[in-house]
Amino acid sequence: MTTRQSGTNANVTIYTDGGCIGNPGPGGWAAILIYGKHEKELTGRSSKTTNNRMEMRAAIEALNTLNRPCRVELYTDSEYLRRGITEWVTGWQRNGWRTSNKQPVKNRDLWQKLIAAVERHAPAGGVIWRWTKGHAGDTYNERADVLANNAARTASLDDPIDLDTGL
Repeated sequence: MTTRQSGTNANVTIYTDGGCIGNPGPGGWAAILIYGKHEKELTGRSSKTTNNRMEMRAAIEALNTLNRPCRVELYTDSEYLRRGITEWVTGWQRNGWRTSNKQPVKNRDLWQKLIAAVERHAPAGGVIWRWTKGHAGDTYNERADVLANNAARTASLDDPIDLDTGL
């Protein structure tokens, strides 16, 4: 998404969602990027993945789509995603990517990609993470849900597998 705004940082709003048919199973993710009067929808799919990975993938792809650092307000209905990036990840990093129970952090590969995507936007004001209740009438959240589910339903064996690599 091209973001041009003279003299100030661009403000972008993003709504994300991800899901699977089965867990693991075929999955899809979606993001809606809003900049002023402009909207852009992104989707992707995987032949075999998990719900959490699709939630994370939606945020990563949306943030990486922006062609320069922006101030971003990102809405998700995933507490795993929001709390992971805002509360848990610093402890995981400090503990060598181990949980408080000394177990390896699941989806470490995507957490690291998400951290990099978020850090890219820090100079412009960073990413503000917002939680929205799923299936509660939020127009953009509902649209992202439809897009993610459609992507999951159209996933085929030709689509890539997106599972935890165990890093």
